[in-house]
Amino acid sequence: MIRRVTSPALFPPPTYSHASVVEAGTKLAFLAGSVPLDADGNLVGEGDPVRQAKQVVANLEEQLRCVGSDLAHVLSTDVYVVSGDTAVLSAVWEVVEASGLSVGPHSSTLIGVACLGYTGQLVEITATAVVPEAGAHVPEEGAQP
Repeated sequence: MIRRVTSPALFPPPTYSHASVVEAGTKLAFLAGSVPLDADGNLVGEGDPVRQAKQVVANLEEQLRCVGSDLAHVLSTDVYVVSGDTAVLSAVWEVVEASGLSVGPHSSTLIGVACLGYTGQLVEITATAVVPEAGAHVPEEGAQP
């Protein structure tokens, strides 16, 4: 069971929660960073952080599918963007919001960095997700388990 928590004592986050709580015994998946490479290892969206973000989310969805989860069960992400420009970070965040990741809403950190592991790579997302039991659903924010 997942419980999303937003503290009334903190600034209200726009589309993410301050924390996610899971019951003991819940299966978790810790995913490696999702990168903007296609199945052949080619960089997708060279020079275009928004296109790369879309590929990263698509790859993240595949990682989740392989472990029996989906975007709605993501607890936490770190979104890395090669940029110090808040407009670029915001554009990438819009892709994250549109993807369904914020349905939870999950807890997230958006980080501008100097470089990432692949030549030309501008975006990477790491994630932790619940692997639900068959027929499980995600409770609404603030719902009690």
